Amino acid sequence: MIKLFQYNWFTRNEWFELFKQVPEEELLRNRGPSCILYILFHICDVEYSWIRGIQGRPDIQIQFENYKTLEQVKELSDSWIKETEVFLNTWSDDCENEIVSVSWTEGRYTKGEILRHVIAHEIHHKGQLALWAREIGLQPISANVIGRGLFGI
Repeated sequence: MIKLFQYNWFTRNEWFELFKQVPEEELLRNRGPSCILYILFHICDVEYSWIRGIQGRPDIQIQFENYKTLEQVKELSDSWIKETEVFLNTWSDDCENEIVSVSWTEGRYTKGEILRHVIAHEIHHKGQLALWAREIGLQPISANVIGRGLFGI
């Protein structure tokens, strides 16, 4: 499963690079439910919140209003990826079916289910970013897992 997190992080960084060429006002332009910069922030925030939840740690309350530049969101992403990777490197099959409850939802979930949700959540929003990238004349980042060097071939 860590390979899919690595895929998400690799492509997330590609999105950050792509959007460096976009003016800040375009990154903040309202595109219906949100904006490009907020979606990048949201992807990071959701991943980190669920990882903290799996660890039994409280969610941190972080506000998008404090991260209004691409560089700030990228720095936040980088710091949380490092911490998340350390946690994922301790993962074992024994963790898969452990039950977790978190403060922001009433359900009870297995740790494995949560990790898969986090992976799918980011992929979903990258589809949204692809649509918006096309709208502003950019070639979206490829969604291919194949050929990224993640599997040591």
